Amino acid sequence: MPARDAYENPLVTRYASEQMAALFSPRHRVRTWRRLWVMLAEAQRALGLPISAAQVQDLKRHVEPINWAAARRREREVRHDVMAHVHAFGLQAKKAAGIIHLGATSCFVTDNADLMILRDALEMTAAKTAAVVARLGDVARRHRGLPILGLTHLQPAQPTTLGKRASLWAQDFLLDLRELETRLERLPARGVKGTTGTQASFLALFDGDARKVDRLERMVTRKMGFARAVPVSGQTYTRKLDSQMLAALAGLAESAHKFATDLRLLAHRREVEEPFGKAQIGSSAMAYKRNPMRSERICALSRFLATLPANAYMTHATQWMERTLDDSANRRIVLPQAFLCADAVLELCADVAGGLTVHPKVIARNLAAELPFLATEDLLMAAVRAGGDRQQLHERIRRHARAAGERVRQGQDNDLLDRLRADPAFGAVAGELDALLDPARYIGRAPGQVDRFLREEVAPVRRRYARRARRVGAAVRV
Repeated sequence: MPARDAYENPLVTRYASEQMAALFSPRHRVRTWRRLWVMLAEAQRALGLPISAAQVQDLKRHVEPINWAAARRREREVRHDVMAHVHAFGLQAKKAAGIIHLGATSCFVTDNADLMILRDALEMTAAKTAAVVARLGDVARRHRGLPILGLTHLQPAQPTTLGKRASLWAQDFLLDLRELETRLERLPARGVKGTTGTQASFLALFDGDARKVDRLERMVTRKMGFARAVPVSGQTYTRKLDSQMLAALAGLAESAHKFATDLRLLAHRREVEEPFGKAQIGSSAMAYKRNPMRSERICALSRFLATLPANAYMTHATQWMERTLDDSANRRIVLPQAFLCADAVLELCADVAGGLTVHPKVIARNLAAELPFLATEDLLMAAVRAGGDRQQLHERIRRHARAAGERVRQGQDNDLLDRLRADPAFGAVAGELDALLDPARYIGRAPGQVDRFLREEVAPVRRRYARRARRVGAAVRV
């Protein structure tokens, strides 16, 4: 179909990075199949099967370019994508055509290639999660001691600091990072298992020598860059691995949605806003608006991502015996979209966290409007220490606070402190009222908690991923 006349996946065309989209591209997938056929042939030759060095070199020379037209023609005839590409590869690597895919089943290339792609996608996702943690850490450090009204039940509560709030966001992503790293560390290759996982075809190739079959699997697994293969499999690797990975990505969606929702609420209070370009348009009709569009997009994409694990759970649960093919079409859709969506969410989170606009005067004004109510507990304690009756004083504060609150709801100033100053019951502590309105009295250990969190939790992530970025030559900004 002509360009623009067919559906385009917006995860590719609008949201995810080119790097993540390339990982799940048909070219990268089939190129990985061909690399696996090379690895298998190399290992089989090393273990004594009648495969020549010239045949292996022929395969290596023709990993690219891929002759897509030949593969498409063949697939229309045989209706089997792997065999179509075996045929197409053989047309190019003619010397090796007869030994491609020797002893293997389709899942040798499809599953092992998927795991190689998923491993790389996990690594990229982990690095971007680390970048979000680091940027939120920067926010926490800059505003470690900036008092801000705390909200529980979305109602005024004891003050905290903006830095402490940012550390809570960072902590969520840090938990996600640890889960991603666990999934990555434990991810195995499928290995060389054969049609139903019994390795019968390879045992036959090596005339019953089980030790050579084991060596073959170890050699191929190492060539793939994995430390180990699954100990047992059916025709496929267990789809439990897919559901575990998607659960980790859904965890990212939870954290991102919470972060972006908090920002949307803070933007409503005009305290903190996401980046807004000089020429950016917030509304086609209301030119004055600064809609939190990036945060809203984070929420939208996170909502989609959070729904995907259920799909993977059902796929694993319905793989009858050694496998059924109803996983294939499903996985072609859900696995790439999950990683593309996570990638898009993380790109947005890093962008927003790196460009937050903080309005300290608005924050101070909003806090000051509620501080008289929040100070009443300290006032009560001071009046009791001065000889007052706790229960009687509590009742007086309650009545004054209700009256002042009613004024506030009618759009008038909060006159609670004036009411308390005029009440003879608080005469002994009237001189302390102004001091009680210092916000720093109410933030507790928040600045120190931020410092410790950055030192013990965020700093190690920065160091680890900075080293990793240097090692792989990646531009991971942490």
